[in-house]
Amino acid sequence: MDISNNTTVSKLVLLYVFDKMEIPLTEATITDMCCNRNSWIGYLTCKEVLSDLIENGFVVVSANNSGEEYYAITTDGRSCVSYFFMKIPASIRDEIDVFIRENRQSFRRKQEYFSDYYKNADGSYTVLMKIIEPLGTKMELKLNVANRGIAKMIYNKWEERASQVYASLYDILIDQ
Repeated sequence: MDISNNTTVSKLVLLYVFDKMEIPLTEATITDMCCNRNSWIGYLTCKEVLSDLIENGFVVVSANNSGEEYYAITTDGRSCVSYFFMKIPASIRDEIDVFIRENRQSFRRKQEYFSDYYKNADGSYTVLMKIIEPLGTKMELKLNVANRGIAKMIYNKWEERASQVYASLYDILIDQ
């Protein structure tokens, strides 16, 4: 169903997505979910609607220590979406419910787990790995490795293993 011309429904769809995700989201995550992977809202409409929701106090924006902005639904936003829930077409609500149920963890990991690698002057590589929360960096780890192959392997595994690495380090460091 094309709702792109109905900004009220688009606003409710966006609030519904925030409500179901239950975590603050970056703008890139919002547009990826709502515009790229699904056609719940058109890209330009999404940007406009997000701005309107912030202006009206239904969504709040905050930045973490590295300056990345996160958007979260407010109490007023939750009240609004619960009150006008039925104005969102049932087919779109169902699509959102299924999509978020199947992809919530993946989106959470993409937002929270950052990795990159680069070549050093001596020919070795440094792998940078971070766990980022909306309020700041929870953990940052730099690992120097011998070659690009190892760097790429670590880079590729970070998203899947970040929580295990964090838990292990935490347990090792606070073991009394």
